[in-house]
Amino acid sequence: MSSDLTKSNDLIAKTAIDRRLAEILIPVIEDLGFELVRLRLQGGKTATLQIMADRPEGGINVDDCADISVAVSATLDVEDPIEDNYNLEVSSPGIDRPLTRLKDFATFEGYEVKLETNLPIDGRKRFKGVLAGVEGDEVLVNIEEAGEEQTIGLNFDLLSDAKLLLTDDLIREMLRQKKDAGIEIDNLDETHFDEIETEETEDGAEDDAGSVKE
Repeated sequence: MSSDLTKSNDLIAKTAIDRRLAEILIPVIEDLGFELVRLRLQGGKTATLQIMADRPEGGINVDDCADISVAVSATLDVEDPIEDNYNLEVSSPGIDRPLTRLKDFATFEGYEVKLETNLPIDGRKRFKGVLAGVEGDEVLVNIEEAGEEQTIGLNFDLLSDAKLLLTDDLIREMLRQKKDAGIEIDNLDETHFDEIETEETEDGAEDDAGSVKE
């Protein structure tokens, strides 16, 4: 059975406002040569719009995040979908990244993952195992039950959360992606979370220059 690897669900954008923002910003981000991995508008005294993006081949860097931040800010200034003041954060997915699109589960086949479903499956919602690829709309996972390994299929639309687990193999793969992208690597901390934050100024306007967060 063939799979539509472009398929996505609310792992990228969960709420109605998240989905509206994603609809506006996906074309902007893709025009720059990147992909939206996840978007969340978080509440608080001042809301924070968190955008996680990556290159199709992996290996986004802090300058890329800055470029996305500038383009997103300009678009939102025109579209104005957020009523109140907000801070903007643009980041890489990190090493133990969330998996939000069906193709992510195919890309990271062979790596350890933690999954959660919206509804119980055989009495459980949480699963941990090794990704075994994609078949149709199902994510295949090798899990251990009663000391024996078995492969189960979880419908992609039932997933409420999915994240890679930090392992030596995964770290090596992420470092390889960054090296291939021409990103200098001094230490592991710098590869884990490249982020640009556009901070709100005192008068409520946003500071387009932003600041780097580790």
